[in-house]
Amino acid sequence: MNIFIARLNFSTTSDSLRELFEEFGEVSSANVIMDKNTGKSKGYGFVEMSDDGEAQRAIDELDQCEFDERTIVVKKA
Repeated sequence: MNIFIARLNFSTTSDSLRELFEEFGEVSSANVIMDKNTGKSKGYGFVEMSDDGEAQRAIDELDQCEFDERTIVVKKA
């Protein structure tokens, strides 16, 4: 399942996003989207998890939680 994460702290990395979601299961990929011109984070990203049950549990538990000093939004992409 592909998961969309919004309102990320601009200092959040793809690795830290992966670590957060690995608490719920195997993560196939984790990417914070970067601006091509500035090289800075756009404040959102995507995580891919192969197990839909684990992915749904991650969505349910992480939506509206605080991560890197920001309240993030997590939903199915």
